[in-house]
Formats: sequence, C-alpha cells, structure tokens
Amino acid sequence: MMQVSVREAKTDLSKLIRLVESEKEDEVQITRNGKPVVKIVPLRTTPASKRIGVAEGKFIVPEDLDAGSAEINESLMDGDLF
Repeated sequence: MMQVSVREAKTDLSKLIRLVESEKEDEVQITRNGKPVVKIVPLRTTPASKRIGVAEGKFIVPEDLDAGSAEINESLMDGDLF
C-alpha cells in the first residue's frame, strides 16, 4: 500500500492510477495532514462466465434440502408464523 498527500495525488493522478491498474500497488491511500482520507483501488469486474460454477464441487446439497418446504409454505400462506 502506498500513501501520498493530496498535493502529490493532484500532480501524479495518472501515474497512481497506472500503478493500481498494473497491480504494482494494491491500493493508494491519499492523505490530508498525514491522515488517510480516501483510497484508490482497482475495480475488479469478473465476467459472469467465470463466476458461474465457481463453487462446483465445494459442497454437497442434501437430498432432503426442501423437506420442510410444505410446512413453511403453509405457515406463510396462513399468516401463522409464530
């Protein structure tokens, strides 16, 4: 993590953005009077095609997953939740 003052950030904003984009820095904090006030971080957008199925094989869905569905549905439809 890199820290720069507001003045430095104004002067070198493009350079700071390139550092984060290129992953040479994971974030850049901008400080005012020595205290961090904001940070520049990359926007990580993962295409849906890479997110779909990401948990495949990580857990097992139990056979009786929806065993209580009828009871829950009946409670919700009748309004007798408690």
